[in-house]
Amino acid sequence: MYAPFYNDGMQIRTIAFISFLCVVANLAAPSRVAAAEGGGNARDVAAARAVFEANIDAIRHRDRDAYLSYYLHSERLVLGGPESFSTGFDSFAKGAGSQWPDLIEANDIHLTPLQPGLVYGTYRYRVRYGSDEHTGISERLFVSTPQGWKIALTGAIDSPVGTPAPPRALTGATLIDGRGGAPVPDANVILRDGKIDCAGTAAQCPVPDGLDVTNVRGMWIAPGLIDAHVHFSQTGWADGRPDSIDMRATHPYEQVEAELKANPERYGRSYVCSGVTAVYDVGGYAWTLRLHDRFEPNTLVPHVDAAGPLLSTLDHWLNLPAERQFMVLKDEASARDGVRYLASQGAHAVKVWYIVRPPDLTVEASAAAVAAAGDEASKHNLPLIVHATGLAEAKAALRGGATLLVHSVWDQPIDQELLDLLKHNGAILIPTLTVSRGYVRMSRSAVEHTAVSVDDPNGCVDKATLAKLAETSKAPTTVTPEALARRDERTTKLEQLAAANLKALVAAGIPIATGTDAGNPLTLHGPAIYPEMEAMQAAGMTPMQVIVSSTAVAARAMRREKELGTIEKGKDADLVIVGSDPSADIANMRKIRYVVRGGVVRSMEDLHALAAQ
Repeated sequence: MYAPFYNDGMQIRTIAFISFLCVVANLAAPSRVAAAEGGGNARDVAAARAVFEANIDAIRHRDRDAYLSYYLHSERLVLGGPESFSTGFDSFAKGAGSQWPDLIEANDIHLTPLQPGLVYGTYRYRVRYGSDEHTGISERLFVSTPQGWKIALTGAIDSPVGTPAPPRALTGATLIDGRGGAPVPDANVILRDGKIDCAGTAAQCPVPDGLDVTNVRGMWIAPGLIDAHVHFSQTGWADGRPDSIDMRATHPYEQVEAELKANPERYGRSYVCSGVTAVYDVGGYAWTLRLHDRFEPNTLVPHVDAAGPLLSTLDHWLNLPAERQFMVLKDEASARDGVRYLASQGAHAVKVWYIVRPPDLTVEASAAAVAAAGDEASKHNLPLIVHATGLAEAKAALRGGATLLVHSVWDQPIDQELLDLLKHNGAILIPTLTVSRGYVRMSRSAVEHTAVSVDDPNGCVDKATLAKLAETSKAPTTVTPEALARRDERTTKLEQLAAANLKALVAAGIPIATGTDAGNPLTLHGPAIYPEMEAMQAAGMTPMQVIVSSTAVAARAMRREKELGTIEKGKDADLVIVGSDPSADIANMRKIRYVVRGGVVRSMEDLHALAAQ
């Protein structure tokens, strides 16, 4: 049993400094045995390290007898407790082995000799019981006895949230740094304090002495993926969008939204499990504006920036009685009022939902209000993001100051005027090639009473979401088979046009960022990134272009390129490590072996256990 959990398997045991003094005093006599035997400092440290490593190995093998054999079988064994400390081997042994961790990592070991026969040590731990993870620092006091070296004091304390991860070296992989250059074989990436300390060839980035090493030879390291278009106010199914299939009879909308607000971490874990280490929430309820601070120090979830409630040209009904996610963009005054509200609430951007539905909602009727929103946003140093799926409204959005279009043009081929406006604004475009197909797939399941196919290669979608998806085949729908066929045909044409427009945008040098519109029906938080990247490749982008769009350009779209998006010294240590070459085929991004968020290296097994709860 891992020492910090020696009693009930879950309660963290802290250690008081007084316990350390007690042991030093009580064990002075045994230490003289080692002095008489001529043991030096180096020999003592080596012996203590051997006991330490064997003790941890016994935990991994769940070998209770071996585990206990390394502790001092004496009433003088000191155990750090939540209030003070306790002593005695027998009470410690009673609880040992009652619950073993599913994972234990012991990193950043430091050992120092105190006097002959006494060695003090610390290490940084990460332990996981199912989906419950703890990280912190553990202390040990090793003493030489006639029966060999033993642990005489043990205790641990969890680290505060945001404590940097222990340093580590990733060695031997092929490095793709996100800037579009040729991959670097046999590379090392050194991680320190949650940042990238060095990235390059083994000669450029030698492994410092004493650093823990993860050998990733035969794998590929890339920056963590960034999904620059998501919605935490939506679930990935119909209950979050009752305007698609109305499930409010069994899934009341207010309850759905309350659950989303209470536990957005479940989707955050799905993102990190899928290799996505940062996301841009470009529209939702005001509580999403708190996600940045809530998620930033937590390495189990991605970085999040959010735009908050949208300014909408359509007075959409999908709101709550006392909360709106759509603020009506009636005129220039309402636009400026809305932007000032968003700025006061800490929004990272202003998002306009530019909906055109003639004869009442025309491009021209809303253009002045959109331009007023852009002007007011610039006064608050906020980017203007616009949902504009038609060529005319996309141009109007750019004339109004938009710097990020979160959909491609879906109604007709793009023209030179649009390209010129994009270049003039230095704007980035997110094509969202796959989101419309999710609506068709969901309707087909409901109409034909067939099960939904879930594209989740690494098992990152949480159980509650999977259970909802399983309800789709029995969901009530007014869509007829004939209407479904027409919708399928329209979506196919839309997809073909969007792909052709993406190819033209890339050829013109317009920066493209990857975004999925996750949260919409069957566009699932996390794994939706894979089909989106693959659709971008199928539209004519090279795999390396897709990688850059999913990392460096997406970070620029979030205005966080100084921290995220590329593997460079000083940037956040957010990485994805895959088993096949994604620069040969972007589908290889599905083959995740490890994800690094804030310097914490987690295997796919860990990620699945943490996400799929």
